[in-house]
Amino acid sequence: MIQPERIRRLNAQPVVRGRYVLYWMQASQRAGCNHALEYAIARANGLGVPVVVAFGVTGDYPEANERHYAFMLEGLACVARDLKKRGIQFVVRHGSPERVAVEAAKGASLLVTDRGYLRHQHAWREHVAGHVGCEAIQVETDAVVPAETVSRKEEFAARTIRTKIHAHLKTFLVPPRETRPKQGSLAMRFNAPDRLDIEDVDGTLERLKIDRSVRRVRDYVGGADEADKLFTAFLHRKLADYATLRNEPSLDCVSHMSPYLHFGQVSPLDLALRVEESAAPRAAKDVFLEELIVRRELSINFVLYNERYDTYGCLPAWARATLRDQAGDRRAHVYSPDEFENAETHDPYWNAAQREMVLTGKMHNYMRMYWGKKIIEWSATPQEAFATALHLNNKYELDGRDPNSFAGVAWCFGKHDRPWTRRPVFGTVRWMNDKGLERKCDIKAYVTKVESMARP
Repeated sequence: MIQPERIRRLNAQPVVRGRYVLYWMQASQRAGCNHALEYAIARANGLGVPVVVAFGVTGDYPEANERHYAFMLEGLACVARDLKKRGIQFVVRHGSPERVAVEAAKGASLLVTDRGYLRHQHAWREHVAGHVGCEAIQVETDAVVPAETVSRKEEFAARTIRTKIHAHLKTFLVPPRETRPKQGSLAMRFNAPDRLDIEDVDGTLERLKIDRSVRRVRDYVGGADEADKLFTAFLHRKLADYATLRNEPSLDCVSHMSPYLHFGQVSPLDLALRVEESAAPRAAKDVFLEELIVRRELSINFVLYNERYDTYGCLPAWARATLRDQAGDRRAHVYSPDEFENAETHDPYWNAAQREMVLTGKMHNYMRMYWGKKIIEWSATPQEAFATALHLNNKYELDGRDPNSFAGVAWCFGKHDRPWTRRPVFGTVRWMNDKGLERKCDIKAYVTKVESMARP
């Protein structure tokens, strides 16, 4: 079932006589539990034509580097294998996504695409809708509840969006029905200059002209297959304790799904359904689903309705005011952006968090909060702190450059939070300290764990 609320027409062009229906894949890089793909197949079956899936790999995606490209390409290789099993041709070209889409649509009866929430993703879809000669349809498949169905304005906090999401969960917490293509497209001749052999990940990665300042990691392998292995292990071994152990960074009681969600290699709807079907305690399920659905879709709401989501100006007025009032406070330590990046602070806990991110492409979520708070405390100005935190997060995290990342960094500065007790530097923005880490978790075991990662 594909709910009509997920479907949006992007232009006024008609369906035309063509050889195939094109699914321009961009944000939802998977073949399973993908409403956009299923919609494209259903429309193609109705028109009596096959489906072709096209993807454009650009070498200058905003803030992306080798680490991100390697993970994405591993995922796209998995997409190619999964689509082949369904008789669907996957055309991956080296070129800007919107131009690849327009070129691929020249022989299409209809173009279908998924939805992205960041400004450049909006711009790509607007460009495509205005330059193709056929109907263009967007199908939202990376939110459990479609964003506009939840709210048509920026929400203040989780408490203001939670009831709005839960009011629609019963309607949307159902999987799309997998449709079998009546006609295959594998044998079709498809003129595609600069076509990439996407199943040759290493060769394709070497061919791309990309930022290689941050190397790929081996701790996480991209793709739906790897995501399934990790999540299956999480369901069987960790979910039952998630409510009590998720904030213990020395342990591994987390799902590791955020990189896969960022690249659309796994569906949040599929994860939610698998959690609901598990035998874990209700309390554990509720905590995980709160983070997967409510918190994640609060982040989507944030970037959708706040045009300044990647700047200091995105913060609420009260947070900017209180940080401005405390801007002249003496800082016990002040570090440069390079010192932060090289983990050269006096704090072994903070340094461990930074090293974990650099080494593995991911930081434990509880440590991310401490990490961001200390950048505020040890930067010359809150504006410099915001720029440093966002830059490092987007540079090293596999799930960086994501609505969750933008909202997570902004949260450290007061976004989606409330005023707390006034303190130096922070004003009434929430504060965290090392004594809290020592009291709440085995932080020294975490430092030891990270140190072991760095050993050859």
